[in-house]
Amino acid sequence: MAKRPESSVGYSVTIPPPQQGTQSPRPDTVFSPPFPSSSAGPIFPPPIVQPNQIPSPSIKTPNLPSPANGVRTGSPAPHLSTPPGPPVFSSPLQPAAVPFRTSPATPQPIAYSSASSLPTSSPPQFSNGSVELHHQISDVAEDWTPAAESPNVLFSAHKVLKQKKLANIPSLGFGALVSSGREMSPGPQMIQRDPHRCHNCGAYANLYCNILPGSGQWQCVICRNLNGSEGDYIASNKEELRNVPELSLPSVDYVQTGNKRPGFFPVSDSRVSAPVVLVIDECLDEPHLQHFQSSLHAFVDSLPPTTRLGIVTYGSTVSVYDFSEESIASADVLPGNKSPDQESLKALIYGTGIYLSPMHASLPVAHSIFSSMRPYKLDIPEASRDRCLGTAVEVALAIIQGPSAEMSQGVVKRPGGNSRIIVCAGGPNTCGPGSVPHSFSHPNYAQMEKIALKWMETLGREAFRKNTVIDILCAGTCPVRVPVLQPLAKASGGVLILHDDFGEAFGVNLQRASGRAAGSHGLLEVRCSDDIFVSQVIGPGEEAHVDSNEVFKNDDALVIQMLSIEETQSFALSVETKRDIKRDFVYFQFAFKFSDVYQSDITRVISVRLPTVDSVSSYLQSVQDEVAAVLIAKRTLLRAKNANDALDMRATVDERIKDITSKFGSQMPKSKLYQFPRELSLLPEVLFHLRRGPLLGSILGHEDERSVLRNLFLNAAFDLSLRMVAPRCLMHRQGGTFEELPAYDLTMQSDAAVVLDHGTDVFIWLGAELDSQEGKGAAALAACRTLAEELTEMRFPAPRILAFKEGSSQARYFVSRLIPAHKDPPYEQEARFPQLRTLTAEQRTKLKSSFLYFDDPSFCEWMRSLKVLPPEPS
Repeated sequence: MAKRPESSVGYSVTIPPPQQGTQSPRPDTVFSPPFPSSSAGPIFPPPIVQPNQIPSPSIKTPNLPSPANGVRTGSPAPHLSTPPGPPVFSSPLQPAAVPFRTSPATPQPIAYSSASSLPTSSPPQFSNGSVELHHQISDVAEDWTPAAESPNVLFSAHKVLKQKKLANIPSLGFGALVSSGREMSPGPQMIQRDPHRCHNCGAYANLYCNILPGSGQWQCVICRNLNGSEGDYIASNKEELRNVPELSLPSVDYVQTGNKRPGFFPVSDSRVSAPVVLVIDECLDEPHLQHFQSSLHAFVDSLPPTTRLGIVTYGSTVSVYDFSEESIASADVLPGNKSPDQESLKALIYGTGIYLSPMHASLPVAHSIFSSMRPYKLDIPEASRDRCLGTAVEVALAIIQGPSAEMSQGVVKRPGGNSRIIVCAGGPNTCGPGSVPHSFSHPNYAQMEKIALKWMETLGREAFRKNTVIDILCAGTCPVRVPVLQPLAKASGGVLILHDDFGEAFGVNLQRASGRAAGSHGLLEVRCSDDIFVSQVIGPGEEAHVDSNEVFKNDDALVIQMLSIEETQSFALSVETKRDIKRDFVYFQFAFKFSDVYQSDITRVISVRLPTVDSVSSYLQSVQDEVAAVLIAKRTLLRAKNANDALDMRATVDERIKDITSKFGSQMPKSKLYQFPRELSLLPEVLFHLRRGPLLGSILGHEDERSVLRNLFLNAAFDLSLRMVAPRCLMHRQGGTFEELPAYDLTMQSDAAVVLDHGTDVFIWLGAELDSQEGKGAAALAACRTLAEELTEMRFPAPRILAFKEGSSQARYFVSRLIPAHKDPPYEQEARFPQLRTLTAEQRTKLKSSFLYFDDPSFCEWMRSLKVLPPEPS
């Protein structure tokens, strides 16, 4: 080791239902693809578990946003499998950006029924060994509605069909999006004591439990077992029970500080700063380097003073920068062609150098390091330059683990907590462990890539075990070999993001990646009524080992080990029924267990009760179109591992529409056409956007781009997921206001400016007539950009914001994401796009003449091609 001065995810699980009449032990996890295909056409099999946010006002709003994954074992056990294909951008159960939400999209809380009896202290009556609680019970949820429902769980419907045959129709399906969330305002009630849990199944006491106030006993809603409360639930009347947090709120946090930080209690606006290590590609050409340096300088200026920062660069060697040298950029250098040996790491870690330092002590040093970076000097193509990315990450992981390393006014402290490595890459890993050959034509490329994939995944898992998340931010025009880098980020609980350059979007994501408040040691437990089970989970996790589960006599909970605890990520659960349901309600309970950024142990318990119905119409009216569409999209994308699969999945979307229509719609009189169910009027258009958009369509130019989007989508929370499927369109109006309109090409009116939010991209389109008006065009463009920044202020990853004028070549990126409604007859256009009625005849003619002919069908043409009448606009 030499010292030199420098001048320069997700996974998917499918669970088969247990045989009726038999007790089903926890089944082994099975890894299987979600939708088998057959020559007869797409088939919609049972759900599967897989790892890997702004509701629009135009769409029926869901309950509450939620991400989570869970599968029941004991009853049907889910099969966990990592989502095949490159990972997607992901993130929540860790701090996730909560997208801007408009009032029309405000989630609707599930209705709580009211009925019932006054509490008494009469003893329970027993029948056949089970407890029969009659009028002496108090159900604290019966006569009142809680102040707020948990915003972390969104169901695709607010009711559940009793008939198994109808409830399990796979083309529509039933399920939920579950997220651990963040500290909410008002946050979940914090309880500093052990929770009361069912001795039989392990479920938590909650607001739906029947209570015997005289004795304090409570009946579990999952298994109906009677449990004691150690006197905590003894009360003279029902009113007193409402003062018990877990008996009055759908979401509560049990907080235990333990011996990690005795006496410490979480504070909502502050958190323990986690170490951040930048791993920087030093093989950049000058144009990229200039943008990169600007982003790095802005990044360190944005860090809190207590954040501990480390800087590692890599090329053919690895340089670890020493913050103890205040007057010059100095680094220890290790070879990059092999993993660092123990002697080298020991000399580094136990040496005198300071490799992690708080920003308040080292900000000037960090700036000098970035300013000293120089462009790549050799005349070698970008893709062929030696980059030992894998070795650099190994070294970064070693310095985070200690034991040395932080210096503040001469005091050396050992860093701890939830660390983050952020890799800034401008090209592929072509040197050292985990590398691939420079050229795809290498005779052993396939074998070497396979070895590299395995090595990267192993390194990611090691980082996960050491509570370190690895995010990989790629930029520039050189392909980075996404399939090789993806396993590293995914296995550690991080994300991989592609950028066009190292400019604004890259800099923003660098800041947001470091600022995500990630918890660690996360587990998600899912329990539900015995008549139903979780058949598939998609999200950033994997099935937990049995020995990590707490032991209860008959605990059939699905337990998922979460790869990261971020609010920007979620789990998509598919739920099926085992048999016809006889009861009036079904119950779900989600328990997130994790260590938060304050080093406290948190158990966040969310309980939900849904009514059951016989009426199909009543059920369909309760369906939340947006949530249902996102769940369908995640199940579909799970199977779209490559471009050919994506093409097949488009056909699957068509089959879904036809199957939903045949099961829930009706045939038109004297016609071969079928009417799509009116209650689901918003669903088809969202699925049409999915079919033709970047996730399944041909908009993106490179498969790596679609692969990264896919993995991000599979892990993303509701708001971002919805925007990635169905773009949100807002037209600028006089006075700086905006009108939300359908995402149709009819918005491209020459005297208007339009903002189109498509999740990972936000487009601003400026009409030629408006642009020609002195001052007005510039003002409209500025207002649109301000809106775009406000809409995406907390979103991670931060989207590109692209602006262009009518008639420019780049405007095609905007046009391709809009439904070509100009092809529909005028009466259809006005019905679905009422704003057209405000235009004069001359404006209508001018708008019509501005469109070019192309083959893509409009939404109405697509529906009719399936022999289905498009639903009337709501």
